[in-house]
Amino acid sequence: MWSFFHKLSSPKYYYEWSGKWIPWLGGITILLTALGVYWGLVIAPTDYQQGESYRIIFIHVPAAWMSMFIYMVMAVAGFIALVWKTKISEIVVSECAVIGAVFTALALITGMLWGKPTWGTYWQWDARLTSELILLFLYLGVISIHSAIEDPRIAARAASVLAIVGIINIPIIHYSVTWWNSLHQPNMELVSESPSMHPSMLIPLLIMAIAFKVYFGWLLFIRVRNEIISRERSTNWVKKLILAS
Repeated sequence: MWSFFHKLSSPKYYYEWSGKWIPWLGGITILLTALGVYWGLVIAPTDYQQGESYRIIFIHVPAAWMSMFIYMVMAVAGFIALVWKTKISEIVVSECAVIGAVFTALALITGMLWGKPTWGTYWQWDARLTSELILLFLYLGVISIHSAIEDPRIAARAASVLAIVGIINIPIIHYSVTWWNSLHQPNMELVSESPSMHPSMLIPLLIMAIAFKVYFGWLLFIRVRNEIISRERSTNWVKKLILAS
């Protein structure tokens, strides 16, 4: 296991290994997304309280989950980058920031669209919404550091520190509806004797959640591979790769 992770820290090995997974991840993403969207928009019944407007949860909830999941991946990669100083982990930090910012923005926008018919307003300075907005700013902070510092290794170390410090916001987002009075719906009980949602709604939601995770892996592989080529363009193996193509 440790031997595999050691090899994976090599840009050349990572490039070759990840390339084998990209077609599979792309295909799985398309299939799961098509299934989840059709099930959620066509097969799932109308909610007796919110009507058809509730269907935005099939995008909003997985996007919100992904916004936190990607940040944790970024923070772990940042820790590895600081301790072991591997190039791949440094690249993962920067690429996770871009992808995570998009998912966080998607969660906020869909949440606002959901909030209008549910709460009567697009925005409230609710604990969950505010902490999610702070998460977006943390992602943008990491992106800004990489844009402002020319040396990618120095930028990676500074961004990694911010990513690790910002991890404190993740439990705040998750438990905000428990710790403070909130307009936001409580956290869903997915694994219990009486789950919060009926299976006809829960199953497509979980399918979309898996689809988003697979999509994240697919997109991260592509973006990291592109950055590897950019950083390693002066090496012999990249020159051979370019000539071969």
